[in-house]
Amino acid sequence: MKVTNGVVVSLQYTLTDGSGEVLESSVGGEPLAYLHGEGEIVPGLEKTLEGQEIGFKTKVTVPAAEAYGERDEDAVIEAPKDELPEGLEVGEEVFGEDPDGEPISFTVLKLTENGAILDMNHPFAGKDLTFDVEIMGLRPATEEEIEHGHAHDGGCEDEFEDEQAED
Repeated sequence: MKVTNGVVVSLQYTLTDGSGEVLESSVGGEPLAYLHGEGEIVPGLEKTLEGQEIGFKTKVTVPAAEAYGERDEDAVIEAPKDELPEGLEVGEEVFGEDPDGEPISFTVLKLTENGAILDMNHPFAGKDLTFDVEIMGLRPATEEEIEHGHAHDGGCEDEFEDEQAED
């Protein structure tokens, strides 16, 4: 089997930035499982893994544009105090909804007299990232995973919500 759309890929990875600082790693823990072709991982890494097999190892640097995108300074906003939770701290991640009700996250850059300066960019936006990866396993996705658009290894919020609805 090869990595193609509709295949659940299990991989070990270490993610570093341009200075070599480790940003994330699955090594020593459970491999990351994702559904190939559904945008669960950055596009540049997904392209690199396309067509590969179990045991494939590589170290690839993905430019910011093919990772989490370039920084967008228009995505830095000031939010009024009355729209923010109490006790915010600089560097904290805050969750909210966009005007369409979709979940979004912000990083608190600065507290101001009137509220806070929030950054909607992904923390890794604007950074070229290096992925050191090894494919540990491949399997066909289930119909439910394809319907949901993501791998269910490690749990699925949709499954949890369905179980809660039945109680």
